[in-house]
Amino acid sequence: MTNRFYISFLRMPLLFRILLFALLVFLTFGISIHILEPATFPSIFDGIWWAIITASTVGYGDYVPHSVLGRITAVILILLGAGFVSSYFITLAATAVTRQDALSEGKITFKGSGHIIIIGWNERSRELINRLTIPKNPQTVVLIDETLEANPVPSRYVHFIQGKSHIDETILKSSVEHAEKVLITADRGNDELQADMNSILTLLTIKGLCPNVKCIVEILTSEQVINAIRAGADEVIQSNKLTSVFMINSLHSSGDGLLSTFIYQLRESRLRAFSVDEEIIGKTMEEIYHQLYKEGNLLIGLKRGEETMLNPSHSLQIEKDDQLLIIK
Repeated sequence: MTNRFYISFLRMPLLFRILLFALLVFLTFGISIHILEPATFPSIFDGIWWAIITASTVGYGDYVPHSVLGRITAVILILLGAGFVSSYFITLAATAVTRQDALSEGKITFKGSGHIIIIGWNERSRELINRLTIPKNPQTVVLIDETLEANPVPSRYVHFIQGKSHIDETILKSSVEHAEKVLITADRGNDELQADMNSILTLLTIKGLCPNVKCIVEILTSEQVINAIRAGADEVIQSNKLTSVFMINSLHSSGDGLLSTFIYQLRESRLRAFSVDEEIIGKTMEEIYHQLYKEGNLLIGLKRGEETMLNPSHSLQIEKDDQLLIIK
């Protein structure tokens, strides 16, 4: 029993062990001085108060031992107790610094829920995190990257985890089971096919640990889109195809950059798909457009099954299971 207690004590954090020793010293010397000089220290609490004040070298002077044994006890307490008190505060400071360093270096597990996990550090991640952590409506973000040595974003809303994203231990540190969404960005420093393979491997790891979390994956090559979907991607972003759309628009325009301006405006708005309510089934697109416009929303299209229609005919009637594409 004694050996088991000793082993359990050794497994306690160093800070807690020092605190227990210090409390034991205060209690022992407080009781001892009360027994030695009951007239000067009327109660055990007075003795413990004196022991704490003496060991911490504050020395208020409200209680002072007068006998020889009492003063010898005080000397021993100063030599012994001051060491424990100093060790406690030194260890406390060292622990705080160590934890802060570990937090900055991405070694601390995130404990929270409703957050967004972003995998991979690049300019796209930087811009996205800046948008998500704006003071007006901040969103907690967990950033996972193996190339960074410290958190690149000095924000209390960004928790950094250093490690390979296709390893279970790294993903579990992000509290993925409680995450709202996961965004896997492509590593453009690698060959495009290799980057897609790494993204799909990360996706498989996440879906294997938490099949229900929504995953958005950036894929560079069109051939790997189907594999990303097979791996469980809820949404695939073909960034190269999106870039080509901008290029084609620039080539065929007069250099006014209208598409870029439109996309930039979407940064302040949200393009979303809303399921139709029962009361608007059978109404035309024109009727719904005017209704939404009065509410400050812009109807730009309709999603029916697998087909997405932008600016459909104004006479098109809304059907059940349709989704309205609205910019809020």
